[in-house]
Amino acid sequence: MLSTLPLLRALLRGRWTGLVGSLVALCLGTVILSATALLLTSAGPRVPERYAATPLLVRSPGTAPAGEGLFAENRPWSPETVDSLVGALTSVPGVTAAVPDRAFYAQVVVGGRPAGAHEARGWSTAALAPYRLVAGRPPVRAGEVVLGRTLGLAPGSPVMLLTARGPAPYRVTGLTDGPGPYVSDGEAARLGGGVRVIGVLVEPRADLAGVRAAVGRAVRGAGPGAGAGQVLAGPDRAAAEPAADARTRWIGMQVLTAMALLGGFVSVFLVASTFAFRVNQRRREFGLLRAAGATPRQVRLIVYGEALAVGAVAATAGALLGVAVAPAVGGVLVTAGFEPKSFGVRFTPLPVAAAVAAGIAAGLLGALAASGRAARVRPLEALRDHAAGGTPMTRVRWIAGVVSVAGGLALAVASGSAREDSLVNDVLLAAMALIAGLTLLAPVVLPPLVRAFAWSFSRPAVGMLAGRSAMTAVRRTAATAAPVLLAVGFTVLVTGMVRTTAAAYTVEGAAGGGAAAVLVPDGAPGLSDAALAAAAGSAPLPTTVYDSVHGGRPLAALGDGHLAGDEMTVAEWAARDHGWRKGDVVPLAFEDGRTVRLRIRVVLRDAPAEVVIARDTVRAHDPSALTPEAYVSRPAGMVFPGAKTVSVADRAAGEQAEEDRLVWLFTLLLVGVSAGYAGLAIVNTQVMAASARVRDVAVLRLTGATPRQAIAATAAEAALVAGTGAVLGFAVAVPSLLGMRAGLAQMAGDAVPLVIPWPAVAAVVAACLIIATTSSTVFTLSPFLSMRCRKTRTRESKRSRNWPPTRADA
Repeated sequence: MLSTLPLLRALLRGRWTGLVGSLVALCLGTVILSATALLLTSAGPRVPERYAATPLLVRSPGTAPAGEGLFAENRPWSPETVDSLVGALTSVPGVTAAVPDRAFYAQVVVGGRPAGAHEARGWSTAALAPYRLVAGRPPVRAGEVVLGRTLGLAPGSPVMLLTARGPAPYRVTGLTDGPGPYVSDGEAARLGGGVRVIGVLVEPRADLAGVRAAVGRAVRGAGPGAGAGQVLAGPDRAAAEPAADARTRWIGMQVLTAMALLGGFVSVFLVASTFAFRVNQRRREFGLLRAAGATPRQVRLIVYGEALAVGAVAATAGALLGVAVAPAVGGVLVTAGFEPKSFGVRFTPLPVAAAVAAGIAAGLLGALAASGRAARVRPLEALRDHAAGGTPMTRVRWIAGVVSVAGGLALAVASGSAREDSLVNDVLLAAMALIAGLTLLAPVVLPPLVRAFAWSFSRPAVGMLAGRSAMTAVRRTAATAAPVLLAVGFTVLVTGMVRTTAAAYTVEGAAGGGAAAVLVPDGAPGLSDAALAAAAGSAPLPTTVYDSVHGGRPLAALGDGHLAGDEMTVAEWAARDHGWRKGDVVPLAFEDGRTVRLRIRVVLRDAPAEVVIARDTVRAHDPSALTPEAYVSRPAGMVFPGAKTVSVADRAAGEQAEEDRLVWLFTLLLVGVSAGYAGLAIVNTQVMAASARVRDVAVLRLTGATPRQAIAATAAEAALVAGTGAVLGFAVAVPSLLGMRAGLAQMAGDAVPLVIPWPAVAAVVAACLIIATTSSTVFTLSPFLSMRCRKTRTRESKRSRNWPPTRADA
């Protein structure tokens, strides 16, 4: 019996080059896991800055959940309820003021474009932050405004504020150290919607716990409309964050979760492929160990020992690097719009420890299959030659590959008639099945493709050698082509899905409208009524209404100009959920807190929103409602206050919408991470295959090949294999994208173009080719360079020992 630890030490000595790729992969994976774990634990809600100096907040009652990925504000209080609450709160001992937070959409127009914050408030709410007046005086009447000093305007200057109805003239009366703008409290009450938060200021020496209890009793006794209000203090005030910030945090959670899953999955995949390749290269070595008396258990422990050593070192280093880069990554997420501006990294030890444990587990999991394969090596394997890679295909691999490819093609065909809610999942499953199937069948699929590519330049000796070498070493060829297949297939699939979906939405929106251009916001979150009228366009006005019967559940609503003021149209699924029928009179609360009773005119199966009501009704009760975009007959290139017209083709490319920008950034982030891991996998494969190629290059040199020809043959083989993997990547993605296009065309009712962003795809393919050829050349020829240096030093030392030369030397 042989001892396991001495065996492991002997095998690790001199074998570190084959483990560098796994170590780097696990290190990078742990960096991603550590940084994302810290960012995920730091992504909780924060107390809004505008309430930083308010010890107590009274928040309107919470509504029923809006659904996964959907965020709606709490149902607002009506003006009558707010007055009742303010009176009850100011009578509480220890309370100095109760300030309703009234807000409405307004932006300062600077240089013809909106700039600065998107909301205006009454001046009294500045004390909740607190913000202070640094110049001039507060606003006291309509038409007066206080701005942030960062805008560079002086008191007394005229200024234009863009509101939901259109531009309005104001005069600057003062400057504040806060963001602004602030108007008089009377004008905020007139232009603002409902109130969701009331800030409660208390005396400096008051007992905060006692005041909070008294405020809670005052809220419960203020009336039926206010009795369910929430009293927030300390960290609980973070619950008052805007729904927009909560939605941004949710998007950031999806990005961070996807990065963590991708980092963990690719780390396991790369470690598994590395150890599988190492076991195949060392079959003779393991056979010698078995012949010397090593048991299968000891062979498994050797593989696990290597994985544990690599995982411990890589995970520790990666966790420390993740802690260092987390703040920078957080800043990038805030800049890109994946996290709100209040986001900051909180350093805690638990996420870092979990990342270290996950990195070690990823290393052991990656070595699981390889350890079993190594344990099955028989002693007679020591007498066999595996230079060509052995038998690449097994019965299980054949069956799994064929089933995966057949299933992927079937899913791609079925996605052409899939439902909207399952289309993306079907396409992703089809692509994953095709990737897995072609990866398993790579030893069978690659030789004909390599032969076909090599035939085009088979006349030169270099091309012939490259093709023959790639077809002979099938395992090496498949291992090199697999990461290229993954990178190119993933890039084509994800980027094509995003761009094709954007084009489908534009086709659906413009179908039958005869639109010449699209009116989109320019520096504003939406379109004002004045911009829409100037562009001669019309579009529904979105808002949110609340079901007064079913716990204030939020409903997505659209304002349509073809309905009367007391009528509404209801979607079939919304009517079913709420028990509504045609002719029912339903009480709905609006954004100003007031309740309106509307009669259901018709129930539609394909309604554009849950509720469709009169546009005038929406504007009367939601003074801040903005139109996202509108198809107009005006030509592209025209500019209006806070809006401009662009061509339908530009809008299809998603260059104007913030949502498309975030989705595209998210897409490029995932593509970048996957392409980086693919590059690392290519380098790792070339490092491990260098020992086999060294013998090939030595044979070339002995048969008369020049160093330049040897370099060209090695680079040509790497480029040939990488190009074949890129072709297979396209073959994986295109069927899935064609199925998705067919499904989107069926939903849009018109032809949908298949949009593939070729610059991004070309960049990934070029990067794979450069990495493959460079790493293959460097790692294969480096032993010859070091050998030449040793021979040179030996000759020089001999000459120094024999100086001065003897007659025989002469």
